[in-house]
Amino acid sequence: MNVFLIGYRCTGKTTVGRELAARLGKEFIDADDYLVGKAGKSIKQMFAEDGEQAFRDLEEKCLAELAARDNVVVAAGGGAVLRKANIECMRNAGKVVLLEADARTIYARLTGDPKTDAQRPSLTRKNQYDEIVHLLEYRKPFYHAAADMILDSSSLTPQQLVDNIIAALR
Repeated sequence: MNVFLIGYRCTGKTTVGRELAARLGKEFIDADDYLVGKAGKSIKQMFAEDGEQAFRDLEEKCLAELAARDNVVVAAGGGAVLRKANIECMRNAGKVVLLEADARTIYARLTGDPKTDAQRPSLTRKNQYDEIVHLLEYRKPFYHAAADMILDSSSLTPQQLVDNIIAALR
């Protein structure tokens, strides 16, 4: 069975995904890294050069390719849930786990991550904190509609999150 981790940027999808995959004996794949490998350029470059629509089209194609695999843990891109086809694809191929965090926690993690400016595009042209607040509010119904399980990554350690996911999968 596959496991898909969804949620906003810096909610712990990659960190938790790596640990979860190791504990379950599955392969871990970061969908954004997979997509960047296919495109041959960063997500920030794709947004700037090709636009969000082209990025989302490639994201959908990549997610379908990953969902066709067996025994993988996939950290999906933060906006993957914006397309119904992606939600259906993930739900049909495995369990979907939403990692949530409050805006302040996400902001602290984003500003502490050196790859933020180089790799992550602005999605709303607002200041970073306001963008987080706006997008969390906008995306929440999409995230919740897709999720089989919801965990708060601002109050639990990665180890506790993995323990909770494994317990729920059994």
